[in-house]
Amino acid sequence: MSAYTSTLSGERYRFDSLARLLAAASPERSGDRLAGLAARSAQERVAARWALADVPLAEFLAEPVIPYETDDVTRLIMDGHDAAAFAPVAGLTVGEFREWLLSQAADAGTLAALAPGLTPEMVAAVSKLMGNADLVAVARKVTVVTAFRSTIGLPGRLATRLQPNHPTDDPAGVAAALLDGLLLGSGDAVIGINPATDSPKAVRDLLELLDSVIGRYAIPTQSCVLCHVTTSVDLMERGAPVDLVFQSIAGTQAANASFGVTLGLLDEAHEAARALDRGTVGRNVMYFETGQGSALSADAHHGVDQQTVEARAYAVARRYDPLLVNTVVGFIGPEYLYDGRQILRAALEDHFCGKLLGLPMGLDICYTNHADADDDDVATMLTMLGVAGASFVICTPGGDDIMLNYQSASYHDALYLREVLGLRPAPEFEAWLGSIGLLDERGAIRDVSGTGHPLTAIGRELAA
Repeated sequence: MSAYTSTLSGERYRFDSLARLLAAASPERSGDRLAGLAARSAQERVAARWALADVPLAEFLAEPVIPYETDDVTRLIMDGHDAAAFAPVAGLTVGEFREWLLSQAADAGTLAALAPGLTPEMVAAVSKLMGNADLVAVARKVTVVTAFRSTIGLPGRLATRLQPNHPTDDPAGVAAALLDGLLLGSGDAVIGINPATDSPKAVRDLLELLDSVIGRYAIPTQSCVLCHVTTSVDLMERGAPVDLVFQSIAGTQAANASFGVTLGLLDEAHEAARALDRGTVGRNVMYFETGQGSALSADAHHGVDQQTVEARAYAVARRYDPLLVNTVVGFIGPEYLYDGRQILRAALEDHFCGKLLGLPMGLDICYTNHADADDDDVATMLTMLGVAGASFVICTPGGDDIMLNYQSASYHDALYLREVLGLRPAPEFEAWLGSIGLLDERGAIRDVSGTGHPLTAIGRELAA
């Protein structure tokens, strides 16, 4: 294990391991302070960044932050590393890698080819040397395209997850939120419900509800009920209409175990979903959610800072070539990301790291009601992530999830972002919106309230 040193203002700083150096170099956040990992002062944080800038990228292959022998995520990262893809940047330090990423040499094609050669620790390290604008500028250059019944991640497009959650999974309540979202042009990434219960019957009822709506109205999108992966596997064996398999994942073996998940279980679910062959334009069948602080909350972080552990979760996701990956960036609470400034920084870091590793990154731009954040923070995050080229965002009715009890972006927020940045829905979904008269001559969503539009039948049918 190496030691890293730097001298600042005549004071010498020593960091006894790569994990300690990464933690000390991280921007301030409440979770790292809670874990005792944060820099003790702003000066120590700057000293750590000076030292980190001089670390060769290749050193992250020689010194895993969590031992290879004890962690299957580390083994996944090391055993899956593509040395040939890494070769163009293998001689760079972290600081030199930052400069290269910001240069014109790092274009979309070059970054796509590089992704298999990068490890999560490399991208986490370079993110710690970047300002928010740097994270936006580099992430914007990366294009990751995936598909199932709609195509996600194309340049100039912004997809949305329509999230019609209800505290009791009441069909009428789900239908109201679903109709609201569809009439506002939401749902091209996925129509995804967080169920109030993980019981197979309740989940199957919701799957069949969504499948009937998608089929009846020929909506080019995919459904997902965000149950545990074992429930999805069981339901697929019983013939339920499963489009996407969902699972929350984390960056250590122990944290995944706290979710009741192993890589072997995810392998089984991925194979089962692919065998169903329900997609029409692609075969990306997995949907993963992550979030900074999950490993710390499970006491499974191994002394690694929360942003680096979060980036390691993307190695798990990358194994399965998912349709969607999103960081639920402010959902765990202020114990991990204290306020709007910390949530914004984490959102930009997660998006940047995920895209550099080749993932179709979206975000639930959200905060819990006891965090020091408000709707203006959501608007700021939404705008910056739109500029950064996020593949999709999660939308809830009025920006308020009445089942999960947190604040997020609304269907109207997505319309704002599409309008001000000139972004459009996924192409298949856009064509469908046009075919049912929901787009005007400018391609904007048409107000059809009070017109008896055929889509309003969804509410009547499900309420009955």
